[in-house]
Amino acid sequence: MAIEVKVPVLPESVTDATVSTWHKKPGDKVARGENLVDIETDKVMLEVPAPVDGVLSSIAQAQGSTVTAAAVLALIEEGAGAAAATPEKADAAKSEKAEVVKSESAPAAKNVAAGPAVRRAAAEHGIDVSTVTGTGKEGRVTKADVLAPAKQNTAPVAAAAPAPGEREEKRVPMTRLRARIAERLLAAQHQAAILTTFNEVNLQEIVKVRDRYKDQFNKIHGIKLGFMSFFVKAAVEALKRFPVVNASMDGSDVVYHGYFDIGVAVSTERGLVVPIIRDADTLSLADIEKAIVSYGEKARDNKLTVEEMTGGTFTISNGGVFGSLLSTPIINPPQSAILGMHNIQQRPIVENGEIVIRPMMYLALSYDHRIIDGRDSVTFLRTIKELLEDPTRILLDL
Repeated sequence: MAIEVKVPVLPESVTDATVSTWHKKPGDKVARGENLVDIETDKVMLEVPAPVDGVLSSIAQAQGSTVTAAAVLALIEEGAGAAAATPEKADAAKSEKAEVVKSESAPAAKNVAAGPAVRRAAAEHGIDVSTVTGTGKEGRVTKADVLAPAKQNTAPVAAAAPAPGEREEKRVPMTRLRARIAERLLAAQHQAAILTTFNEVNLQEIVKVRDRYKDQFNKIHGIKLGFMSFFVKAAVEALKRFPVVNASMDGSDVVYHGYFDIGVAVSTERGLVVPIIRDADTLSLADIEKAIVSYGEKARDNKLTVEEMTGGTFTISNGGVFGSLLSTPIINPPQSAILGMHNIQQRPIVENGEIVIRPMMYLALSYDHRIIDGRDSVTFLRTIKELLEDPTRILLDL
């Protein structure tokens, strides 16, 4: 009996998707729950699992095709030489030989933990992901694990390189996420009166706190104490004092938000995504660090949901992780402001009439001048600076 594999229900406001990567080809055995294909929307990557055990008889939508919800992607012949009923056994049946010798003397294949991006990289390089030893958390296969043997496999192909004097070009369609990012950033610059103000912060006290308590913090909370949690806390406190920076425009109305959902920009291979830390004002430093790490892992594995990236009243972007010294971040609409963090550098400054070396960071606040005045923006950024230079102020609400 032929069973249809259909495009799942798409996230709200998403009308169509693109078929990104097929992990099976016609004639392959599949197991119920095994990922058949990745489909990409302009927000998230979705996995489409096999609804039954069987054999993939045909593919209706090739890679690169645009599909809508409930569209038929493929047909599975149920039970026709079907693989075993579990994904673990399905991994063991990746070749006909493995299926034949499967017996009490044959070890079961391992259930490989790997995200869509990793599986796509493996497919591009012709590597069976189940043969790769994962070095990630809990044995998860990372892209680096896949690329290591891929580089070895492609090393002898050096002779196929373009001849001297040839000017090679490669045309690659823009991903849906990249296209969406371009659209939103261009709209932000056209529709908002964006202005950026700068300051610098001395992170000496935060460095002292981290050095003094990092081991104890990690032991108690099971997470490393980073810089971002301090910035989120400082931003929330500053937003409480300057509600207009936490507001957004809706037509001719200014909407003041009585909550603090902080977006933290994360760079991925597909593009920049901004997961949201909900109700950040109610979270501890440990809670914030855990949320940041969790979102970072999900972003790299294309596991973020639309709900996790929807909303937000203020955004923090950290270009410093890539070495950026100074930048003018672009507002994430419909928000009215974004804070840009940058590289920490040991620089000479004057303290009490003496020149000393301190860990300094430039801060940038881009804001919509239609609703935020220069005085509010400058004072807001100075407030963040003061809170970070004396982090006890955050604890004492000073």
